[in-house]
Amino acid sequence: MTSAETSPFQHEAVSRDDLPQFVLPLVVRIERAAPPTRTDALQTAARAVLVLLADERCAGEGPWAQAVRDWQDARIRKVVRRARGAEWRRAEALPGITVTSATGGGAPEGPAPEPGAAEVRVFPPVPLDGWPKDLARLQVSGTDLDDPEPPPPPPAGVPVLWLATRLGMTAGKAMAQAGHGAQLAWWELPDEDRAAWRAAGFPLAVRTAAPEHWAELVASGLPVVRDAGYTEIAAGSCTVVADHPALRTG
Repeated sequence: MTSAETSPFQHEAVSRDDLPQFVLPLVVRIERAAPPTRTDALQTAARAVLVLLADERCAGEGPWAQAVRDWQDARIRKVVRRARGAEWRRAEALPGITVTSATGGGAPEGPAPEPGAAEVRVFPPVPLDGWPKDLARLQVSGTDLDDPEPPPPPPAGVPVLWLATRLGMTAGKAMAQAGHGAQLAWWELPDEDRAAWRAAGFPLAVRTAAPEHWAELVASGLPVVRDAGYTEIAAGSCTVVADHPALRTG
């Protein structure tokens, strides 16, 4: 199988480091008057990654397929930047996919979201030093978001991306890590389960695990994201466990 059909998280690190490096850009819309909640933004970023991976433009000879293959063959990097107003409109004019939260219209490219709903635009991978100028000028900082109230328990049967306890990630960093977790689950799923998840609109939840639950999750055999250590946290830190029901063997 080609690298586009296998898990990109299973490649040897040394060979991947020697290849040209690419990054998957994600832009979150954060308007001053109505920013999204933190959990909503994390969930929408994770869904945005899945929507891109499942898009026909990333398959076969599609216009984004080579960029995705090059990105997956090297380090799997994602960078989240923020935009508002004219910045967001310029980002929307570039080739990509805008995904909104379930409370704001739900489906990718669907109805206009409600004020305060999360909106994330994902773009095909670009060279690490070759960002389009309208994305390169956007800031990485300033993505600190809050949840007014603790999120409820995840719905039964919905895939959950469990965040590590006490790592203290900014919202932007956590969005990228949730995207890693969603991608890892996607690559581990059989084709039938991938198709079912896609047909349902990629429902998922992002929650922070309690310390005792986190230890169980890391040891469970479910996919685990280990950070490369480029920003914020130490290399090798376990950041996300992807708990998709179809990946549980017991």
